[in-house]
Amino acid sequence: MAIARNTLKQVLLDNQKDVEQYIIFPRRYDLDNFPLQVFVGVRRSGKSFLLFQKMHQMLHDGHSWADMLYLDFEDTRLEGFTADDFNLILECHQEMYGKRPMLFFDEMQNIEGWQKFARNLADKKYSVFITGSNAKMLSKEIMATLGGRYLPVEVYPFSFQEYLSYLHVPFDEMSLTATESKGRFMNAYREYFIWGGLPESIHLPVKRGYLSSVYQKIYLGDIIQRNGISNPRLLQLMLKKMAESVMQPISYNRISKILSSVSGKISVPTVSNYISFSEDAWLLLRLRNIASAFAEKESICKYYFIDNGILSLQLMDCETILLENMVALSLFRKYGHDEDNERVFFYNAHIEVDFYVPDDELAIQVAHSIADPDTLHRESSALGKLPQVHPCRRRIIITYDEEGTLEDKYGTIEVIPAWKWLLEEY
Repeated sequence: MAIARNTLKQVLLDNQKDVEQYIIFPRRYDLDNFPLQVFVGVRRSGKSFLLFQKMHQMLHDGHSWADMLYLDFEDTRLEGFTADDFNLILECHQEMYGKRPMLFFDEMQNIEGWQKFARNLADKKYSVFITGSNAKMLSKEIMATLGGRYLPVEVYPFSFQEYLSYLHVPFDEMSLTATESKGRFMNAYREYFIWGGLPESIHLPVKRGYLSSVYQKIYLGDIIQRNGISNPRLLQLMLKKMAESVMQPISYNRISKILSSVSGKISVPTVSNYISFSEDAWLLLRLRNIASAFAEKESICKYYFIDNGILSLQLMDCETILLENMVALSLFRKYGHDEDNERVFFYNAHIEVDFYVPDDELAIQVAHSIADPDTLHRESSALGKLPQVHPCRRRIIITYDEEGTLEDKYGTIEVIPAWKWLLEEY
């Protein structure tokens, strides 16, 4: 049954009011460099806010709602909306305003067949901005369907700099020297470290409840319901194991054996599917071994969670895991994390190096503390051997709050607190 014309018009008007009521925190995304963009990322990472940011800027510049059309496809009044209803959106706006608008569509992937309509809009030279939570929106098949017309933009939870700016915590050199302002800064660092950067969680005095609700929506809606998973407990056990294994390469086969020992037999293909579904929902981000053969690059990987707050829900006493996860997210935010992710790797062949970025010849080890001589030797010796197989212009050990330098025959190894390294992100 088609959506009623009057219902759609009312939704459009109500969505306009919703946009106007939001207080916008400007993020560092260039929304003017391409007229057709697809924003993808996990739920509540701030994709919608980027649409709002663009619309607020247009209103500020003198445009009106006659020049813009915004539709949130998660509005419950659109239940039953199908691909056949897409053209009705343009008809309603034409009847209401008589103008050709710039188009903003939130969570458009909820409607099966959205790709064809998006491509038609591109063919007709509309400017279109689309958000979606499903990583499949960036798949090669869909980008091929869109004909290369749309620019994919990955949206992550707040970076540390964005987090500080949002809280009005200064991080200039003088503020990091003065006792009181440095204390406030370090308190914010600790909160970000444990509870992550999902924008709507930041001002909440108790964040766990909100993060749990977001996780449940990802877990139940974007993974279980969307993929018809019949054994949710098995998926939950797998994600728990993935959280505990953030720092280590882990294979499908090993996960299968672990889960089979506690919950009945689970096949390797099922594990592979569950991980793929979690990646599609932007809950897990895969890191490949640059030293592996092609088959192992896919089957033996490291996995990180999209936000430290969501990861914290899964763990107890997890300081080192959270530190490495935070570093990984910063690297993905800076270098990107598409389906192939040929920008950021780990190295594991006789020695283990947590991160390697070929384009910048950057090698990184992560250790919560290197005060223990054995830890210092382990981390520095790996960085001392990697230049034998891969060029390294910069080598770093990232700690929670320790700083210094080490020297070897290849030059300097920097020891940098994570908070200071994160301020280099842009």
